[in-house]
Amino acid sequence: MTRLTLFAGTALLAFSISAMPAAAACNRDTSTETVLGAGSGAAVGGLASHSIAGAAVGGVAGGLIGHSIGKSNNREDCRRQARAEERERYRDHDYWVDRYGDRHYDKD
Repeated sequence: MTRLTLFAGTALLAFSISAMPAAAACNRDTSTETVLGAGSGAAVGGLASHSIAGAAVGGVAGGLIGHSIGKSNNREDCRRQARAEERERYRDHDYWVDRYGDRHYDKD
């Protein structure tokens, strides 16, 4: 295989694994994203530079990017969970509260 084909195949595999959907959880744990980012970055950096130093730099950069993506995903998951809990809290009442805090009563 040519180097370009090997590089493209590895990059495609690395990015497809890191883009797999995960279960939404508000647990503030970014270890999975960090490890996937570091592994992908190390693979791409090593293949691009043909050296251990390139793999190390790629691993560090990929780990940092994966960590920031994991943090962003967790933040959104926590917001989604808070909205669901807020809706559940007001579900058993005969009123609902809008985003400004005003109560609106159902007309039965």
